[in-house]
Amino acid sequence: MAAPTSPRVTRIAPSPTGDPHVGTAYIGLFNHTLAQQSGGRFILRIEDTDRNRYVPDSEKRIFQMMAWLGLTPDESPLQGGPNGPYRQSERFSLYGDYARQLVASGHAYYAFETADDLAALREEAQKAGHVIAIPSRDLDPAEAQKRADAGEAAVIRLKVDRDGETVVNDLLRDPIHFANTEIDDKVLLKADGFPTYHLANVVDDRLMEVTHVVRAEEWITSTPIHVLLYRAFGWPEPVFAHMPLLRNADKSKISKRKNPTSVEWYQQQGYLPEAMLNFLATMGWTHPEGQELFDLAEFQRVFRLEDVTLGGPVFDLAKLRWYNGKYLREVLSEDEVARRLHAFLAQNKVDLPLDDSFRAVTRLMTPRIDVFADFMDKTAYFWSDDYPTDEKAQKAIDAGKELLPDLAAKLKNLPVWEAASIKQMFHDYAEEKGLKMGKVMPPVRAAVAGTMESPDLPEMLEALGRERVAARVEKAAR
Repeated sequence: MAAPTSPRVTRIAPSPTGDPHVGTAYIGLFNHTLAQQSGGRFILRIEDTDRNRYVPDSEKRIFQMMAWLGLTPDESPLQGGPNGPYRQSERFSLYGDYARQLVASGHAYYAFETADDLAALREEAQKAGHVIAIPSRDLDPAEAQKRADAGEAAVIRLKVDRDGETVVNDLLRDPIHFANTEIDDKVLLKADGFPTYHLANVVDDRLMEVTHVVRAEEWITSTPIHVLLYRAFGWPEPVFAHMPLLRNADKSKISKRKNPTSVEWYQQQGYLPEAMLNFLATMGWTHPEGQELFDLAEFQRVFRLEDVTLGGPVFDLAKLRWYNGKYLREVLSEDEVARRLHAFLAQNKVDLPLDDSFRAVTRLMTPRIDVFADFMDKTAYFWSDDYPTDEKAQKAIDAGKELLPDLAAKLKNLPVWEAASIKQMFHDYAEEKGLKMGKVMPPVRAAVAGTMESPDLPEMLEALGRERVAARVEKAAR
């Protein structure tokens, strides 16, 4: 795909209010890609003006999530940039100046209503079926300025024209029309000097030279306010594109009650960042050539924002597991799977050497796991002789108990300990005794693994080693 002629500047602006959310990763992926395609810039800005919901370590965890996914911003609080600072709490003094600029130009006004006044006005507006009307809007501007200068508590509100409509142009939708009579005079600057989301968002996007605002569709209802702000300041609007919300299977908005929404949960389960990105890329978009597996470079090559489809993409955990299993089996090399699995286990305080034995077990188990968290549960018998024997395995041991001493002896005396010769031994023994393989192999599998759900038996025995196999079969025979 040819790069667009002009570089696009995109951003994500998460609030540090809790766990790093898959929705941030999803929107981050599309913004990162749009910037990369055009040789532009991808900005990570932290919107931390809501101090009531602020969580101290949340910001660091957002950075860690983006690093894990490989979605490296060009500008952020960590590496800085030409239009910083990139935390809203560090840009505090800016917002008041811009709010007062709107007051001076007649696009905003000081409002002095108390909380009790507003509660009564809201009730009155609800009964009458219109937006809240603020009496301070009609004050003489010079009088209002005088009161504000004298230190009277006041907010600054946007003065929305009561005539006509505000049209939101969205790249993914037909123009969205909002009657101005339905848009209330939003607070831009609170009495304590803190900006509201609307003011800070627009001012920062402008000062950071953002050309494309790509965010979740839940922000559509805020966008007419932002359009009005751009017009009030006399600034050109960015391109708006509101991405479809991630959904649960029942089409409700994704929530932690029905699906894990923290990216950290997926890291702890041993999902691969490549699989997560590939899966997120298919949320509302389909590869034009029908490819299901593709990396970030391929996504950047073929993606067009206009091709995003609306509706509710389902964040299907089973599908994500499927992607992850595909990456383990078809994309990463055996050596890379072993290396990453070993690192994952080490992070989880599982101390195993990264040796030939570990690699052999990993190779055996890769077809049988979808995420790294499955590994230890399915391989206990490789690392310890103290492993449980389930009911099905015990039945197999009991059914084949009279064969086990013979089989132990045969295994002990095999000239070469490798899967091919072990398999041949089973075949020869079955033939000699006039038995089917289905009678000969299951009791050995049950004896050495404690479960019937295990990899190819000859390969498993080769990986376990002659001594352990013989000892376990002899123990089961007793």
